[in-house]
Amino acid sequence: MFKLKEHQTNVKTEIFAGLTTFLTMVYIVVVNPVILSDAGVPFQQVFTATIIAAVVGTLWMGLVANYPIAIAPGMGLNAFFAYSVVGTHTGINYQTAFAAVFVAGIIFVILSLTAFREKLIEAIPDNLKFGISSGIGLFIAFIGLKMSGIITKNPVNLVGLGNLHAPEALLTIVGLTVTLILMTLRVNGAMFFGMIITSIIAIFTGQLHFTKGFVSLPSLPEGLIITNPFDAFGQVIGHSLYTVVFSFLLVTIFDTTGTMVGVAQQAGLMKGKSLPRARQALLSDSIATTIGSLFGTSPTTAFVESTSGVATGGRTGLTSVIIAGLFIISAFFGPLVGAVSGISAITAPSLIIVGSLMMGNISRVKWDDLDEAFPAFLVIISMPLTSSISTGIALGFITYPILKIVKGKWREVHPLIYIFAVLFFYQLAFLQHP
Repeated sequence: MFKLKEHQTNVKTEIFAGLTTFLTMVYIVVVNPVILSDAGVPFQQVFTATIIAAVVGTLWMGLVANYPIAIAPGMGLNAFFAYSVVGTHTGINYQTAFAAVFVAGIIFVILSLTAFREKLIEAIPDNLKFGISSGIGLFIAFIGLKMSGIITKNPVNLVGLGNLHAPEALLTIVGLTVTLILMTLRVNGAMFFGMIITSIIAIFTGQLHFTKGFVSLPSLPEGLIITNPFDAFGQVIGHSLYTVVFSFLLVTIFDTTGTMVGVAQQAGLMKGKSLPRARQALLSDSIATTIGSLFGTSPTTAFVESTSGVATGGRTGLTSVIIAGLFIISAFFGPLVGAVSGISAITAPSLIIVGSLMMGNISRVKWDDLDEAFPAFLVIISMPLTSSISTGIALGFITYPILKIVKGKWREVHPLIYIFAVLFFYQLAFLQHP
């Protein structure tokens, strides 16, 4: 089924690869509930929904597409959900936000079945893509620093340095240092082991307590968040969440497609510039996003941490099946995860580090060309300053074609970009009500 001999691998290697990838990305079962709980979603609901989405997407990737790539709710997308959609839109609760995720998931499935997804990726200028990923990274790092108390409100400059002598800030600095050392030494699962070491320190300093034990049966306190698909579409229309849906789509498409191609290339699974079984692979995150929204989690994406499993020899979908199995086992450790998530210092280092990794694309922006650089800069700077990923994307898409027209390069801009620019301008001018 997995064609192990054809891919020059074996069961033992695939199992080890699956374990390696799982350890590098299992932090998401802690961090994702922490972020979405800021939007009011019950912690246990998100914890279980995160695992359901990860299992569905990763199993599809393994059994249908036969790739060693893991799928789970994405960093950046969860921050967008909690702090932009729910956090800044008046009258938008998390139930309505999940309706937008569901609609985006359905559209995502349709796009994955057609060639439009590929055309959309090609239409977006590279510098805007680099700006979007870098801006999200800066926003995520900002959230981690704010959660830990390292930065805080300042009456003069809005933000300033917090009290570094506070227990939470000190623990964050220690946890960040430990994790960075492990990553520098190229330890597989560095972020996961960094969280464990930080948790142990928190126990000895009296900051972490386990009052509800360690193990329990998985549960969904609110059951299904979305029970009527038609009502979900009605909520999106009623609250004019069109650009929210588009932002979910845009970020997920870039993130997932880029990661899949990168991992497949590292594993030697690409055929020239094409990705075999691309449609089956692209369906994994769109289906997982749709199903995840029903239970209560933000959109899913392919995890770049999958490269760690590939580096240890993972070449087939068996690696993904192992990862999915380990996620199922993790579902029984809700009380343990819940206790750990209550200490911001344990999860904040992961946010800061993931943010720094996402900032890597900033070096690929053409800074010498103002008509290319400024829209990317506007995306990057506005995301953390407005606490809105969609606003950053909108400003970039509006500015880019304007500067190209002024420079006489309007023919270089894809017609879709002009359409998006008009839609984003209309949204910012008339629809958004933070």
